[in-house]
Amino acid sequence: MSKHTYQQNTPYDSPWSMGQRVKMLLWEYIWLLLCAWTPKPANVWRLFWLKTFGAKIYGRPFVHQRARIQVPWNLIMHDRACLGDRANAYTLGIIEIHAHATIAQEVYLCTGTHDFKNPAKNLITSPVIIGAHSFISARAFIMPGVIIGEHAIVGACSVVTKNVLPGATVKGNPAK
Repeated sequence: MSKHTYQQNTPYDSPWSMGQRVKMLLWEYIWLLLCAWTPKPANVWRLFWLKTFGAKIYGRPFVHQRARIQVPWNLIMHDRACLGDRANAYTLGIIEIHAHATIAQEVYLCTGTHDFKNPAKNLITSPVIIGAHSFISARAFIMPGVIIGEHAIVGACSVVTKNVLPGATVKGNPAK
């Protein structure tokens, strides 16, 4: 998995350009005002706004109205993938959710961390890939750079720090 380290001179410097920060702020307000209150059947409307902000949408995935997507242009969703109620797609890097994969309620998909060896604590991003037909149970936490294989199951409240093989079931902290 490829990592990206952002250039920062101090821990207080933003890794994002002013244009990116404006776009992220605009996205927050668009989601809040036009999507967060919509009923479940308004999924097409939410997908429209995600696509407008650069998300790559294939087929007809489902995005719950209370899902949180940090940076929509880093989100890729395939047909019948599901991002559940209050799930967090912390898309500082790419998150790809393949066909028929389910991200249950309050799951946290995290693509960002920091270089703690560097005094500036530079932002480091690494993609998260969720394989087709996999199921990520409620409140699981998926760390940056993790690949969840096809048909894998991640148990509730698990912390996944390593790749999960196709067809495997993992649970716990750390998930095994």
